[in-house]
Amino acid sequence: MRIIISVFILFFFCAAAHCQEADQQFSEFNLSGHSKTGEKTWEVKGETADVLEDSVKLKNIDADLYGKEKVNLKAQTGDLNKTSGDMHLEKDVVATTETGSKLTTDSLDWNRTSNLVTTKDPVKIEQKNITATGTGAKAHTDLKKAQLNEEVQVEIQTEDANKNLKKTVITCDGPLDIDYQNSMAVFNDNVRVKDENGEMTSKTMEVFFDSQTKSIVKIIAKGNVKIVRDGNESFSQGAIYTAKDKKITLIGRPRLILYSEKGAFDNAAFGN
Repeated sequence: MRIIISVFILFFFCAAAHCQEADQQFSEFNLSGHSKTGEKTWEVKGETADVLEDSVKLKNIDADLYGKEKVNLKAQTGDLNKTSGDMHLEKDVVATTETGSKLTTDSLDWNRTSNLVTTKDPVKIEQKNITATGTGAKAHTDLKKAQLNEEVQVEIQTEDANKNLKKTVITCDGPLDIDYQNSMAVFNDNVRVKDENGEMTSKTMEVFFDSQTKSIVKIIAKGNVKIVRDGNESFSQGAIYTAKDKKITLIGRPRLILYSEKGAFDNAAFGN
């Protein structure tokens, strides 16, 4: 991909462009980039643009990225690298895809070559009934795949057969790798999943979603698994939860502690 015409010529032919020669500031600008075959790959509109030696400083940015799915980027300010076409956005940054996925953060870097967006700031990614938050992120511009680095929380809201709203919250220290296209996510380090039925903790978790409803279908937990359910506790090296039958299978030296009015019953025999 390349920028097919220079910034100067591109500004010159903007329908509503006005130049202030003293500081080379342009208003109501329109920039675009094209592939080698002439297809438009991105377009940036905005209120003002200050042309510097290596970059263009932008204000009130409204950008479209074209690929398999169109992505819109908005921000109050930003910088466009005149050589590479890469863009840095700041203040009220919002990325929205055609299918309704949405990313919000304080700053964002778009790499034109890799077609990735990155940030070191707190970030929120929303898709249908799944909301993921964390600090620091890297994602494909279409938000089909994303990685949240630290302080991760994912909230999943679904309806049961009686149309009652249910919420599941999963947290981890990070990172979280989430693949919306293949309906799965991998949580790492100090993972905790909690819903109205109880909670489960482990070192890592693989979570699989229904492709349509985005509700949880299966969870595979690994490493120091602890499950608290119906007032009882279980411990194991691994566990598999299947939502269809609400079944939990403990793997690797399982141990079950049952609580009653008379006290706790530690069934160590499960460890054989």
